Amino acid sequence: MIKGFKICGISDLETLNYILNHKYPPKFIGFISNYRKSKRFVEYEKLKILTNVEKKNTNFVSVLVNPDDETLEKIKKLNFDYYQLYDVDPDRTKEIKEKFKINIITALTIQNQRDVDKYKDYIGITDITLFDGKGYEKSIGFNHQLLNSVPNYVNKMIAGNIKIEDIANFENKNIFIDLSGALEDGLGKKDVKKINKLLNLTILK
Repeated sequence: MIKGFKICGISDLETLNYILNHKYPPKFIGFISNYRKSKRFVEYEKLKILTNVEKKNTNFVSVLVNPDDETLEKIKKLNFDYYQLYDVDPDRTKEIKEKFKINIITALTIQNQRDVDKYKDYIGITDITLFDGKGYEKSIGFNHQLLNSVPNYVNKMIAGNIKIEDIANFENKNIFIDLSGALEDGLGKKDVKKINKLLNLTILK
């Protein structure tokens, strides 16, 4: 069964409060913390405001692309439960996890089976392995059949241009599902109607 949802790319307080106060809030909310190319990037001062709220049972995730020590030192006091790391090798991941005493989501961008198999290098280090498309700031999908080789003991999350209508296809998968672009209007702003539709799906009830 699906283990829960992550809503990524939240950048305003109104949408954040709507999600946190929903009858069925998601397991995770993600904030783009250092990747300026993304339209969803949040400046540090605004991050402080967004994360300084009562998050109840939802985990806050700092989404980071190859973060340097200066960035990590800056955000370490913010109210994050997980760091989601792109382009970070296993040794560096372990160093970040131990130094900052933080849960880790390792994000692997997938194009082929070789990309999927990189999960093996992070076993015993990462808490969740996220299999994402190659798009970074763009929502690009990949063939989810490639994940059939990943054993059930791996704590999996998937992303990459997943639409709300696609979620029923994952009903029997033991995974978390990460959505961002599918929950936005045509201007790239989060749409609470779409968020409400996602969070009310009976698949998790």
